[in-house]
Amino acid sequence: QVQLVESGGGLVQAGGSLRLACAASGRTFSYYVMGWFRRAPGKEREFVAAISQSGVNTKYADSVKGRFTISRDNAKSTTYLQLNSLKPEDTAVYYCATGLYGSILSRSMNDYPYWGQGTQVTVSS
Repeated sequence: QVQLVESGGGLVQAGGSLRLACAASGRTFSYYVMGWFRRAPGKEREFVAAISQSGVNTKYADSVKGRFTISRDNAKSTTYLQLNSLKPEDTAVYYCATGLYGSILSRSMNDYPYWGQGTQVTVSS
């Protein structure tokens, strides 16, 4: 079992930046692909980014590519999501997820069995 706790959300003006963190419990953090998803008001949860176990490989949704950066620190069992050039449409609850073995950086929520509680990001225009 893995427990995830997100932090770093908040209210920011358009064009601003935030850094989200996701701390994981357990000793198996480095075995798993890590993912970030988000759910905007009135919309379904969607993929944002994923990172391989080593941190070398990453994948992004087209809507955030070039603005968001995912990273991880296996020594601290923590993954990060740097959000730059934020837009009002980035407003959402952001979730980290894990539990995916292997080399595929999946975009599907169904491939990640462990989830955090989410952190709210609100971008004002």
